[in-house]
Order: sequence, then C-alpha cells, then structure tokens
Amino acid sequence: MNQLSINTTQNVAINFTAASVGTRILSQLLDLLVFIAYAVIVGFLIDYTKIDQVIEKLDPWSIGAIYILIFSPIIFYSLLLESIWEGQTIGKKILKTKVIKIDGYQAGFGDYFVRWLFRLFEILIPNGAIAFLTIVFNKKNQRLGDIAAGTAVISLKNKININHTILQELDDAYVPTYPLVIKLSDNDVRIIKETFELALKTRDYGTLIKLREKVISVTGIKNTSGNDHDFFRTLIKDYNYYTQNM
Repeated sequence: MNQLSINTTQNVAINFTAASVGTRILSQLLDLLVFIAYAVIVGFLIDYTKIDQVIEKLDPWSIGAIYILIFSPIIFYSLLLESIWEGQTIGKKILKTKVIKIDGYQAGFGDYFVRWLFRLFEILIPNGAIAFLTIVFNKKNQRLGDIAAGTAVISLKNKININHTILQELDDAYVPTYPLVIKLSDNDVRIIKETFELALKTRDYGTLIKLREKVISVTGIKNTSGNDHDFFRTLIKDYNYYTQNM
C-alpha cells in the first residue's frame, strides 16, 4: 500500500496508509450489494402494492420524477452516508477506510459533494475505468473526484497507533471542562497534540494562537482555562476522558 504523507497547515507531517485500488474496488462492490438489496426490496413493494399500475397512467415526465424519487437513496447514497458518517459508506466501514482532506482535517459536505459529482461520470458512465486508471497512476491513490475535492481515501487499520499517540492517564476524580471536545476525531486530536508540543518546543506562540482559534471555530468551545498551555492540556485530557468512557 502507498504511504500518504500529509503536511498540515501547522507544518506537522502525518503519515497514513492510502487505501489500495483493490480495497476501494471491493468497497464499491459492497456498496453495490446495498444498492441491489434496496432495489429488490423496492421492486417487491411496488409489485405488492400494485403502485406501478397507477404510475404508468401518468405522463412520462411524472413517471421519471417518481422513479428518481424512489431511487434517490441509491443516487445520493455516497453523498448522504459520507456526510453523516464522516467520510464512510457501508462498504468503507466494513473495510475500515475513510475519506479525509489531504491537509489532515475532516472533510466537509462540500468536499463530499464534489466527489459525488465526479462519481457520476468517473464510475457510473465508463464502468469505473476512469476512476481505476486515475487511482492506479496517482501517487496518493486519488481518483479525479478526490483530486478536485482535495481528499484521499485512507486505511484505518492502523488506528490503534493513532489512539496510542494521544493516550493520557487520568485520575479517577478527573472532571472534564470541555464536553464539546467530542466533536473532534482521533486524527484531529493527534494533530492538535503534535502541533501544540512542537510549538511549545520552538516557542512558536503565533501557531498556538492560530491553533486555538481553529479548535474554537470547529468545536464551539469557549476557552475557560486561561493561557494556551492550560487550554490544550485540558482539551487533550477531556478528549481522553470522554472517549475512554463512551
């Protein structure tokens, strides 16, 4: 598998394993099984309720609109699930892969939307040939939709290593301060921890300020800890507290 090295906006290098072509194809096939299962169930319901007899009496435009509505879960499948499950579909969850931004942060709806738009002609029209060739010849295993959205698909099978890098021992009597910290992912907290420690070591206080502002804008947390040192120490401990007790 290709190693994907991501340089964050704070110049912290993080290494991920890019999902292989085979893994991405298998993930797509698993999602295809979901499509088939949905189509079979919908077909059975249409046949059972005889609603198709009513639909066929309508004009062609109305018939097309109704069938688009019925099969919209398939049409918008990847967009909806990746937005809800933070970069994963059922196939990606099973194979432990995920869509992330190449700057290391969590992708947003706009990124998933761009990937979905490109999917319409990358995967559906030429039977996936464009996506396959792009992934094979791209160093980061990106398809055109990933390149346009600034995303990549990574393997989460080494996630335990990420957890270990942010692990903190807490006293039994520890009381958390920032419950909104659960909006962050393991990767986010890893980036924060590494950036924080590097900034302290190099006395880069400007980076600490930018990092604090970024965390506050993403999570909605209000800093009640005073200085940045206490804020980030508390933030990391709180994340450990909530994730270890979930």
